[in-house]
Amino acid sequence: MKNPIAGVARHAAFAVIVAVAAPSIAIAQEAKDDTAVSSFTLENGLEVVVIPDHRAPVATHMLWYKVGSADEDPGKSGIAHFFEHLMFKGTSTYPSGEFSDAIAAVGGNENAFTSYDFTAYYQQVAPSELPEMMQFEADRMRNLVLSEENIETERKVVLEERHQRVDNVPSSILSEELNATLYQNHPYGIPVIGWQQEIEGLTHDDLKSFYDRFYTPNNAVLVVAGDVDPENVREMAEETYGKIARGPDLAPRARPMEPVQKTAREVSLRDPRVSVPNLSINWFVPSYRTAEKGEFEAVAILSEILGEGLRSRLYQELVVKQGVAASAGSYLQGSAYDYSALVLYGQPRGDADLATVEKAIIAQIEKIKNEGVTQEELDTARTKIQRDQIFLRDSQVRSANLFGAVLTTGGTVEDVTSLPERLDAVTVEDVKAAAERYLDLDRAVKGYLLPEGEERS
Repeated sequence: MKNPIAGVARHAAFAVIVAVAAPSIAIAQEAKDDTAVSSFTLENGLEVVVIPDHRAPVATHMLWYKVGSADEDPGKSGIAHFFEHLMFKGTSTYPSGEFSDAIAAVGGNENAFTSYDFTAYYQQVAPSELPEMMQFEADRMRNLVLSEENIETERKVVLEERHQRVDNVPSSILSEELNATLYQNHPYGIPVIGWQQEIEGLTHDDLKSFYDRFYTPNNAVLVVAGDVDPENVREMAEETYGKIARGPDLAPRARPMEPVQKTAREVSLRDPRVSVPNLSINWFVPSYRTAEKGEFEAVAILSEILGEGLRSRLYQELVVKQGVAASAGSYLQGSAYDYSALVLYGQPRGDADLATVEKAIIAQIEKIKNEGVTQEELDTARTKIQRDQIFLRDSQVRSANLFGAVLTTGGTVEDVTSLPERLDAVTVEDVKAAAERYLDLDRAVKGYLLPEGEERS
């Protein structure tokens, strides 16, 4: 892949994209201003979303495929990410490097990323360059040259990327082992970048079959954000993507699901490269798509109150009041097709040890399960989530990310725009119920990253 920061987007490593959006977003049919979001589908099945933003003469062109590492066949881990690399090689129409050279020639930039549930490619250019971007991107949707030379070159790049980003980074090693422990049956337990021996074993036939199966217009979502007009985008899309034949209909994304987990588990890594220990407590929770009505929003508010930000319970109690932690917080992994993950974490400070930090985190878990949250906490968290999403709209790329991630994980444009109503429906009782249901320490997976030779207490 050309851009050195393009690559694997893990749930917690790329960007947490919760399936919510700013109150100012409106669907085109319900608003008459020239910033209303619109969507339509081409005859070949390509979904298109247009997000006008006329503040600057810039456009973001982002093509998403509804395929990620969790869609790989058993024993073929890493193929989705491998293919992301190969998409930067040449096609039967354009030689390798011509697409990237064209972007650079007009002062644009490009990137790509792979996650469990999607793969995305984007360019940011002047609006006048959009037709050419669409032409190039539509061309490599079907005309990629999968030569043995390209495959072997990129295999070496992928293996080196795995070596640098995972094998040489203790926290990444632990993260892989945590996911493999948290998900006992679901493919989210397999790393997006893949296991080394399976990357080494991928063949030309594996890659060609993957390309023919998933890289089709009816398995893709085009998001265009910026100084654009929806009707012009439609015309450009029809002239480029619209000429590609619809691919075979794909079966629903049926994956092995998680059994009822009945045990608490621990994963520890001691490494001489670690200077300060840290811990995390991990649970999987339903995604927005699979959760009961209002449940995902309640979990999002629970995470916000517990540990997201300087005013959260964990930060105020462990860092400010007790002074036992250098950092403490939580995060909810966002847009996902099957499961999200709720993670609480902490790192000791001064003379405090990891056991003290863990005990303090557990005390806050039990307190919120037993006593719930206040109406003030709920209102503050709700406002903060909405405010964060308003700020998100200030970035074309992040705004396009939001819509693309939601639409490739089973959501709709309406799911993105309905945030205020969904959050307003959450009550303090809902948040307490979410804590009682999901913050079960008898089903948690604890991760400990420790200096070599150091005990947890």
